[in-house]
Amino acid sequence: MTTITLSKSDAAGVKTDALVIGVVKLGGGVTLPAGTESLNAAYGGKLVEVLTGLGATGKAGEVTKVPGPKPGKSATLVAVGLGAAPDGSLKTEDLRAAAGAGVRATKTGQSVAFALPTPDAECVRAVAEGALLGRYAFTAYKSSDSNEAPGNLTVLTDLARNKDAKAALERAQVTAESVAQVRDWVNTPPSDLHPVEFAADAVKLGKEFGVKVEVLDEKALAKGGYGGILGVGQGSANPPRLVRLTYTPKKPVTHLAFVGKGITFDSGGLSLKTSTGMVSMKSDMAGAAAVIGATLAIARLGLPVQVTTYAAMAENMPSGSAARPSDVLTMYGGKTVEVLNTDAEGRLVLGDALVRASEDAPDLIVDVATLTGACVVALGTKVAGAFGNTDSARDRVVDAAVASGEAMWPLPIPAEMLDKLKSHSKVADLANITGEPWGGALAAAAFLGDFVADGIDWVHLDVAGPAFNDGAAAGYTPIGGTGYAVRTLIELAASAG
Repeated sequence: MTTITLSKSDAAGVKTDALVIGVVKLGGGVTLPAGTESLNAAYGGKLVEVLTGLGATGKAGEVTKVPGPKPGKSATLVAVGLGAAPDGSLKTEDLRAAAGAGVRATKTGQSVAFALPTPDAECVRAVAEGALLGRYAFTAYKSSDSNEAPGNLTVLTDLARNKDAKAALERAQVTAESVAQVRDWVNTPPSDLHPVEFAADAVKLGKEFGVKVEVLDEKALAKGGYGGILGVGQGSANPPRLVRLTYTPKKPVTHLAFVGKGITFDSGGLSLKTSTGMVSMKSDMAGAAAVIGATLAIARLGLPVQVTTYAAMAENMPSGSAARPSDVLTMYGGKTVEVLNTDAEGRLVLGDALVRASEDAPDLIVDVATLTGACVVALGTKVAGAFGNTDSARDRVVDAAVASGEAMWPLPIPAEMLDKLKSHSKVADLANITGEPWGGALAAAAFLGDFVADGIDWVHLDVAGPAFNDGAAAGYTPIGGTGYAVRTLIELAASAG
């Protein structure tokens, strides 16, 4: 992983391969934010004129490159647009995205310094996170990879010796490493990451970072009555797993439970997806990856919050042993579900895990799942849907997402959705779909909510859109796995104290 440090060095004199600065939109032109005065002087007071002449507009994420101001110092100046807020202020997410865009405009082996605005520790963390996340690259399967060592990153700030800024840098480093691990898992071909390997990775990292990890194999799942996980996984030659992670600090201020959907590949089962619909289905375990990654990060940061995490892992495949439409599964806890669509499998593995998580009596359960295409239709590919059994719990998670820079929008769970799930099956307690073509994300949330014990706050995050980027890289977001929800869950835990 790339190393990152803080420095009070002046932007005009720092020795680095590339120097990243911000450019702010102002009227029909651009201006430089405070802190770049010496740099502007190094260009004879004409840096704005130079950048404008090259077409810089200050639009958020726009990158303009010019030669560095002093030979032997910074070789390249990378000016990144910061946009313009109506009141002239900058959000931490603007800085995070600018740092990511700036580092992506450089070569991996180059050292990069960031002279972006850092008036407080939160801004320091945003710049550091953006820089580290933007430098991520998945090269494990590239035969031509040069294995070039990543260059060092430096945040230039007057707060370099500030205690809060140093703590912010540490959190940024841990967060970025956790997000990178999640991205790696999501990007790994499904032939190399079955439930068994995924669970083994969790065990290995748990030992490294002091988190207790327990794994239920197919025999233990059968003995325990985990019909949802077993039912989804029965069509695959690769057996399912339920992974439980526990982090218990001294005197925890609250108890959070995380639950993640870990379908390592989703063919749709006998309700087969289209060929194009399967291409990105190695990412259907992004929810499980996110809750594991966040738990490990929370433990590494020593946050005073007890965390119990369940990652329900299975591979959904068609075969002679696969679950059939109209099969009835007996879920963990005894509830029965008629499977009318085997491609609505995520809610089945999560149902088992939610019942088990409820038995731990946490103060709040948050599940993360790439659950429905309907949520992508509603919110697009950049925004997750947030559902909850109480508005206060849901809003608390949404607030954490906003603070961490992850786009999320609250959605309702109409009572009629659960009624439709119950009435749609004539032989079981409920069906796994309503049979209607609309409101799919709401129906899925209603299904999950029926497996949460009374009296426990619960929030469901449908991350089907933002968990995997099929488009172009932008800001600190790469193509492929994004690591979405890790930062939200860490912020949720950090804000609990």
